[in-house]
Amino acid sequence: MIAASLAATAVVCSASEAAAPAAKPDLAKGEASYAAVCAACHAPDGNSVIPVNPKLAQQHPEYIVKQLQEFKAGKRANAIMNGMSAPLSDADMKNIAYFVASKKSTPGAAADKELLAMGERIYRGGILDRKVPACAGCHSPNGAGIPAQYPRLSGQHADYAAAQLTAFRDGVRQNSAQMTQVAARLNDREIKAVADYVAGLR
Repeated sequence: MIAASLAATAVVCSASEAAAPAAKPDLAKGEASYAAVCAACHAPDGNSVIPVNPKLAQQHPEYIVKQLQEFKAGKRANAIMNGMSAPLSDADMKNIAYFVASKKSTPGAAADKELLAMGERIYRGGILDRKVPACAGCHSPNGAGIPAQYPRLSGQHADYAAAQLTAFRDGVRQNSAQMTQVAARLNDREIKAVADYVAGLR
């Protein structure tokens, strides 16, 4: 009887823990952690002024958490970010992500008209003969992305976006099979065109 009661209690406790809501992010702690760990490279408001460092402002927090977890686990390789993410707990990552996501993103720089036209064609319509899907299908027509699934691209630095597409294509970045397949079908000029176009998206 005692054993049965203990087992029943354990089941009830486990069910209660499973049903417990996830802790809400602490934006104050997130701001403090962000200032200490992230702001030097990504700017205090998440609008990096260094073209090779991504803007994080207004990015989907779930996406930021996923990337930090994958940096920490070594699934996404980057010597700087692997080290920066190593001491962060899941709670730290969540707090940082929700803090910087609350900041408004600034517009990106414009590019030359020919590249923008090519970038827009690929972003909105893909490249049918090479089975390149339209970027807008996953990242939305205005580049806002889809929370928890696909990142916001609107206003992102063209240099950073191009570097990531190239890394996916060349097998350097390996944490999205879908993006590896898409980027594998793009040449350097097409990558630059798409990157320049997303930088100017509003």
